[in-house]
Formats: sequence, C-alpha cells, structure tokens
Amino acid sequence: MSVSLRIGIIGGGGWLGGAIAGSIIDAGLVDSRNLCLSYRAEQPCRFPNSSWTSDNQALADRSDVIILSVRPADWHGLRVDAGGKLVVSVMAGIRLDALSERHNTGRVVRALPNAAAEVARSYTPWIGASGVTADDRAIVGAIFEACGAQDEVASESDIDYLTGLSGSGPAFPALLAAAMMSDAVAHGLSAEIARRAVNTVVVGAGHLLERRDESPGDTVAAFLDYRGTTAAAIVGMRDAGFEAAVADGLSAAFKKSVSMGDAS
Repeated sequence: MSVSLRIGIIGGGGWLGGAIAGSIIDAGLVDSRNLCLSYRAEQPCRFPNSSWTSDNQALADRSDVIILSVRPADWHGLRVDAGGKLVVSVMAGIRLDALSERHNTGRVVRALPNAAAEVARSYTPWIGASGVTADDRAIVGAIFEACGAQDEVASESDIDYLTGLSGSGPAFPALLAAAMMSDAVAHGLSAEIARRAVNTVVVGAGHLLERRDESPGDTVAAFLDYRGTTAAAIVGMRDAGFEAAVADGLSAAFKKSVSMGDAS
C-alpha cells in the first residue's frame, strides 16, 4: 500500500473514524496530508496536517479509498457517488448490495472493527463484493492490520454474527469488570481500590491470552483442574447461567445487525 494513496473517512470526527485515522497514520500507511476526514457539526482539533470538510461528496471526489464510518441510521440519508472507487463500510448491518447501489460502485467492502482500534488492538472481520480486486484486498488488509488483527470471512452472515462478538470490542470485558467492581464495593472495598484491582485483572488477562495464543477454554480448564478459589467462582458463575446469558446477548446482537440491514 502506497503512502501516496488518498484516503477519505466519512465520519472521521467520530470515535471509530478517528481511531482508524490515527492507526493508519501511526502505521505509516498514509501520509497525513493525503487523508481527508468529514465532520457534521464542529471540526475536531485532531490531525492538523490532514484535510477536514463537512462536504462528503467533495471528500469522495478527492479520495482513492472512501471509508464510511457513520451510524447506520445516518447512512440512510447519506448520498455520495463514489464513481467506481473502493468503498469500505464499518457500519453494522448495511449489506454489500445496498452499499454498491447507493454509492455507485462494485468495489465495496463490509468491515467491522471495534473501539480498540484506538490502541491498535481491534479485531476486524471483513468481506468484499465480487467487484473487489486483489489490490483492493491488499489495501483493506493493510488498513485493518494497522488497527489490530483482521480476517477476510466467507459470508455476510459471518459479519452479522461477529457484529456482536468482536464488534462490541471492549464492551463485554467492561461489562464483566463493572459487575466485579460493584460486587467488590458491596463487600466494603473503596471504589478506587476496586477499580484498580478489576481493571488490572482484565488488562492482565488480555495480555496473557495474547501472549499464550491458546484457546480461552484451555485457560478455564487449567483453573478448574487446580480446584481452588477460581474454580469455585467459575462453577458458581456457570450455575447462575453465565454462559447462557452470553449466548442470549450474542443472539440479540446478531438479530439487531440483521434488522439494521433490512431497514436499508
């Protein structure tokens, strides 16, 4: 991927759009002067060497690659003619055929990074339409490798499922951490000590899983085999329906992703 490539991010003023921008600049994939970002209300004070605009069509006209990073509800009113250029959507639910028709290009990609792109730790599944070229695939892979890890998946159904699993990013570990912190405070620990203890546990677990690169189930099994306090906690959580609650949550996210696409 050449740094001379011109990339435009519609919604670059948002959290995810800004995270992608920062990651590709930091990775040296794009010269900041070849990056254009759009905003809705007030121009952010980020990326001073890049171009900012409130005109999405002007952004598309000056870009080789157009990244769509807006809320799906806002996309329904977005009218941008890509003129055959590569369009990469990071919106949940919006189908490839709808993207292709709306933006006048067969070179469309659906991708789903998460908020951890801000620290280059996102996982991004993606899929391209039949009009996407080998060069396009190399560009998409490079962009999302800069944001963390990426995989091209086999179907749009895979993207819909992963919307809940990986697209939710830090939300699920944060949900577990919030529950642990609430319990710690209820047992008399100060909020500051509880926060530091819980955050360290979650961050440390992430680093351990990353370093060992083994199945999470193997880690759980190792603690169960030890038959100590952690095993007792795991059994208690499972008996209370922990795994069923997770499955219900992922199912709800999958259904929501599909319904968002149907609304297009």
